[in-house]
Amino acid sequence: MTSRVSSDLLLVGSVPAASTEEALRAGAANFAGLVFALPDGETGPRSSWVGYERERLVRPNPAIETVKETESPTGIPRHAYETPVFRIRPGVTQVRWDSWPRVDDAIASYEVFRALRAEGVLPDGLRFQVGLPFPVSALNGLRDDFAADYPVAVRGYEDLVAREIERLTTAIPPRDLAIQWDIAYETLDIEGVLAWSAGGAGGAWDRFAAAVDRLPRLIPPDVLVGYHLCYGTFPEWPMYEARDMGVLVRMANYAIGHSGRQADWVHMAGPRYLRSEDERFFRPLADLEAGDARVFLGIVLPLDGEPGLRRRQATAAKFLPDFGVALYCGFRVQPGSTPGQAIREHRDVVRAVRRG
Repeated sequence: MTSRVSSDLLLVGSVPAASTEEALRAGAANFAGLVFALPDGETGPRSSWVGYERERLVRPNPAIETVKETESPTGIPRHAYETPVFRIRPGVTQVRWDSWPRVDDAIASYEVFRALRAEGVLPDGLRFQVGLPFPVSALNGLRDDFAADYPVAVRGYEDLVAREIERLTTAIPPRDLAIQWDIAYETLDIEGVLAWSAGGAGGAWDRFAAAVDRLPRLIPPDVLVGYHLCYGTFPEWPMYEARDMGVLVRMANYAIGHSGRQADWVHMAGPRYLRSEDERFFRPLADLEAGDARVFLGIVLPLDGEPGLRRRQATAAKFLPDFGVALYCGFRVQPGSTPGQAIREHRDVVRAVRRG
């Protein structure tokens, strides 16, 4: 195998835009030549990431009932412990979903992508990027009895993924498509900081490994496939600050080695800005076995811009000689900034560092 991704920048997924067309136009205007694929911005309800799965998959399913609604006074959860709590109804042994709204949205967004390419707004060769959550992330609302409910729900979720990947790759030509597996709650699960999942259902690592073993191999070989590994941004980055990149490197090595197909890229979130020169944090990168996968480090922090990125880049390069960069996770508009400013600042920081 040979590397199929060589870009300097990865757009993780979310973009501060009001619509798919706005996100794709902004991506083309600001990042053409830097990226191999453009996401549709994950606008509207998908901006809450797996809050979308909680509300569009878990809540409506007749096999699942609500145990507790959010305690947020606005009705919108402000952090993980304000998210609704669900459980599988007593006596239910099978959960099935007929379709995945996230795939409906991706197919609709691709039509916008294709129209903009026909207009010449998007260059030929640029792929359409779709982010899909791994099972623990998608099913994190089952917090009432995760140990009992996750094994039942995950069978239904994996069956859904298998059917919907086939639908997605029928509607979108595989050579136009890049699929990113979004993995955050799995990382927190492995770190042992999710109280509701600790010790249940065969162990955190087994939950992650089982998904790697079964899901990526369902994707046709002409589709580019990558992994986004991070600690989440709900409500701030990071939800949990790791001691170092050891867990992410271990997860990346397993994902690259056990996907059952080529893994084209891996994104691993970096540290808080005060640890930019902390060699201990980056040292596990020396053990990364990337093979032909392009590595993107999530070391672009809006907080400190170009100077901070240069510091983190220099520290990481002591242990990993070649990598691209990305935001630590999806876009977050900083206080006092506008969406347009956030996009332009991200572009300018990456271009400045790229020029050396």
